[in-house]
Formats: sequence, C-alpha cells, structure tokens
Amino acid sequence: MVSPNNCTQVSAACPVELTTYGYYPALGPNAALLTVFAILLCAQITLTILTKIYSYSIVVAVGCFVEMLGYVGRVMMHSNPWNRLGMRMQIVCLIIAPSFAAAGIYLTLKHTILHYGKQYSRLRPKLYTWIFIGCDIGSILLQAGGGGIAASANSPDKVDIGNNVIIAGIAFQVVTMAICGALAVDFLLRRFRRKQQPKDNNNFCMHSSRATTMFQVAVCFAYVAILIRSIYRIPEMVGGWGNPMMRNEKDFLLLDGLMIALASIALTVFHPGFFFPAMKTGAGHTANDSSSSDGLTSIRLDSSPRNENK
Repeated sequence: MVSPNNCTQVSAACPVELTTYGYYPALGPNAALLTVFAILLCAQITLTILTKIYSYSIVVAVGCFVEMLGYVGRVMMHSNPWNRLGMRMQIVCLIIAPSFAAAGIYLTLKHTILHYGKQYSRLRPKLYTWIFIGCDIGSILLQAGGGGIAASANSPDKVDIGNNVIIAGIAFQVVTMAICGALAVDFLLRRFRRKQQPKDNNNFCMHSSRATTMFQVAVCFAYVAILIRSIYRIPEMVGGWGNPMMRNEKDFLLLDGLMIALASIALTVFHPGFFFPAMKTGAGHTANDSSSSDGLTSIRLDSSPRNENK
C-alpha cells in the first residue's frame, strides 16, 4: 500500500479511508457555512464604515474572513480529500478563527463596565482589554503555530508536536474565557446586590434600556457558543489526528461550524453601532477611568465629538 504521504488523489492504493478525516467533506453544509461567513464579512466591513466602531468590527470581520478561508479548504477537499492545500487551509484557519470572535467579545468588556458602573468591577475597566486581548493573542499564536506544524509535518512525531501545541492553545483559550465569564458573573452579582443607581439620571444614555439589553444578551449568546466550540475541540484534538471523534463530520459541523456561525451572526446582527453606542468613536464617557462623582460612569449625550477611551 502506498504511504499516505505520497497520496495525491483517491485511488485503490489511496482510499479516502486513509485520509485524516476518512470522508469526503459534504459540499452542501460546508458551502453554506462558507457563504454565511462571506456575507457576515461583507456586513462587518459595511458596519465598520457606517458606525465607525473600528476595533470590534475589524476583529469580528477578520474572524469571518479566516472562517471563510477554512471552509474554502473544506470545499476543495470535497472533490479531493487528499488535497494538501485544502487540508492545510482548513486546519489552520478553522483552529484560529474563533479566537478573533472571542476578541470582539473582550473588546466590549471595558465599555460594558463603564456603562453599568465601574465600582462593581474587581478590575479597572481598561485592564479587561489589556488582559483578555493579550491572552487571546497568545492563544492565537499557539493555535496558529501548532496548526502550521501539524499541517506541514512529514512525520508522526512532528504531527504530535503540532497537535499538542494546538491543544495547549485551545485549553488556554477555554481557561481565559472561563475567567472572563467568572468576572462578568461577579460584576453582575455585585451590581444587583448593591442596588445603586446614578444620581444624575438625565445624563444616563437612553440606550441603556432595551437596545443595550439585546446587545448584552447577544454577546452572552456568542460567548456560550464559542465556549462550546472550544470545549468540543479539546477532546477532538486529544484523541490524535484521525481519531473517531475527528472523523465524525456531523459533530464537527454542529459543534464547531454552527456554533461559530451563530456567534458571528449574533455579533453582527446586534452590532454595537446600533445597539450599544457607548462603543462608538465620539461617544465618550462622562468620567475617566479613575474618577466619578457618584462612582457610576454614565455616557455623554451631547453632540460634540469626543474620542473613545483608550
């Protein structure tokens, strides 16, 4: 039998069962996910221009673009499961793309804390951005490095090294998200427990009602979806390349593809430009990160241009 390293097409000597996944990726669902992420990418680019919320829109758009490339690779593998370019594209892209969606969530934290009251937070608002975006970058580097090693490996030992680096990156992402979630729950509990309200209600942004609530629900939904995907990926990778869990395309499409698609849809449909204007450039907060007359940061309603807190 021909060595899998020498296979380029499906044949009697190189059956599809010898490939890493052991199947022809289904064209329909993979093409559908490719289309969804392409549409979301175009939507995020448009929303970036319209709303001038740059960092959030850009990282979510990058995530959609990388996901789209990953599904381009899977569509390429539909016609030829031995397609090495397609395999490498989908390994690297689909491993790292969710981290960009997670970065979009992390970028909302500072503004959420400032909007609802920084005195309820155990961390200074700007630290949320530095800490969690920093951890997310570390996770992306680990996963991208591991994916690159695995995709270019020509020996089982190198494949195992790449696999272990990917697992470390995903596990780091799960831990980061768990800490983020714990801090968010702690913030909510402290806020509801103290029952404090702003003294100057006239200065509090009107978007802190239904629109902001919808945005926060969408962010929480996206957070849960990304976390489900990341938790799924750990046992899938721990079993090694070609394990039974990795060869189950239905589970992959449901627990990876669908979860990230739903998270990206939530982060796009409920864009902060329309549902949480506190993030918009020029919609600064009335108090800086170190002082506030009553301890609760509210949002300016005046029309004069102001820069977003850094």
